[in-house]
Order: sequence, then C-alpha cells, then structure tokens
Amino acid sequence: MSFGQYGDDVLAGDWRGARKKVIREVAADRDLVIEWADSGFCGAVLRVEGKLVHLEDYAGGVRMFPLGPGFMLEGEPVVLTAPAPAKRGAARTASGSFVAPEQAARVALPSRIFVEGRHDAELVEKVWGADLRVEGVVVEYLEGVDDLDSIIRTFAPGPGRRVGVLVDHLIPGSKESRIADAVSRGPFGSHVLVVGHPFVDVWQAVKPARLGLRQWPEIPRSVEWKHGICQARGWPHEDQADIARAWQRILGQVRTFADLEPVVLGRVEQLIDFVTAPD
Repeated sequence: MSFGQYGDDVLAGDWRGARKKVIREVAADRDLVIEWADSGFCGAVLRVEGKLVHLEDYAGGVRMFPLGPGFMLEGEPVVLTAPAPAKRGAARTASGSFVAPEQAARVALPSRIFVEGRHDAELVEKVWGADLRVEGVVVEYLEGVDDLDSIIRTFAPGPGRRVGVLVDHLIPGSKESRIADAVSRGPFGSHVLVVGHPFVDVWQAVKPARLGLRQWPEIPRSVEWKHGICQARGWPHEDQADIARAWQRILGQVRTFADLEPVVLGRVEQLIDFVTAPD
C-alpha cells in the first residue's frame, strides 16, 4: 500500500516514545539550589556522597536525597546527576587566594587589625583566616568603638607597628564617623587606617540570598537591630544566647568571599594590605 501524499506510515518507528517529554539532567554542583518535589524541601547542594546528595536549607537544616529523578529546578522537573570530577589545580582559600605551601607558623606581626565585635572577628577569621595566618596578622575585637581613641593611644602605633580598624555603620554624620575622624587626626593617624562599611551590623555583610532573602528586613529604630532581625525571621531572640545562635546560623551560610557584599570585601583587603605593607 502506498501512502502517497499522506507521507510515511504513522505506525512506523517509536510512535509511543515520540510523545514522551525528555527530562533535563542537571549536575549536582556545590551551591546549586534545588527542590525535592515530593516534600517541597529546597536547599543548596553541600556535597554528593555515593548516590546521595546532601541539601542544606536557609535555616541550616541538612537532608539527604537519592540522585536521579524527583527534583525541581525553577519549576521544571529535572534529573539530578553526580557532578563532574573536579579538575586538579591550585587550591584556593575562602578569600580566593591560592593556598600557600605548608610552612612553619609565622611569628605574629606587631601590627594589628581591630574590629568592632566578636561577630566581625569570626566573619573575618572564616573568610580570611588562612591568609592572615600566613601573613602573621592578629585580629582583635573591641566590643564597640566608643573607646577607640584611647585604645589606639595605649597601643601606640608607629613605623612597623600599624593598626587597621574595621568599623560598622561608617557613614557621614554617624557617631562612628566622628570617632574615626578623631583618630585619623590624632598623633598616631599616619600609622592607623580606619575604614568601614555602611551596614548597621556586620550581619548585613552576608548576602541576603544566602539566607533565602531578597534583602535584609527593615527594622524600626525603636527596636534593637539584631533582635528585630531574629523576630522578622521567626528565630528565638529572648536573650544573648539566642542572638549568638542566630549569628552562627548566618555565619554557617558563608563559605567563601563570594557570599559577602563587595563593599566589605574591599575594606578588609585594604586593611590587610595596610598592616602588611613594608614601611
């Protein structure tokens, strides 16, 4: 029988398979944000172990799922596959620097970097700690900058003994900017560098997307900022222990320099260059 103008036999070939939708395959690369369709659990890829993928949600919860079908990416069903083997090359630190060859611990420089509080110090350590140990730079926290002028006078900076200071909320007209200006005009000003970022607190140095946010919540001035953030996120905030746990949850989302706002990255790098530069 000839089908002529009607074309080929519609029953020829894989006519059933022709209508099947091909599901796209996606590699489970680190930090890929993906959803497990059955439960709606959404998280970033932490690692792949065997045939299981570990996903971490915005609150720090980690769950394991089998590689394969059952995942959603931007509303589209996908098949999650193992990532390609990493190309071997020079390793990098969290700050993006190349990892230095193993060497004996360096004696600490007389220069110092001061930051406002414990959370600032922990963030700097997490991202730049490896670099600072190679350079021999010690980071200390001040518990606020109200007494910065007297601290600088006690430390007595000079040639080969510099001080770099990272300040929160360093904007024109703020209390912090007045303190920074006084230190810069003081007797040790040429050996001190005070820089800062515009954020109310160093928590905001972490990109909001790392917490599943489009932007950090706006907190009324009548509410203590950290307590307000915790309240807006639905986290406990009754005492300082709750605030500390909230910060650890935020800090846990920071893996590399790419998770921080550029304005903070630039200021910290500027301080490291200042305290390590030869006189």
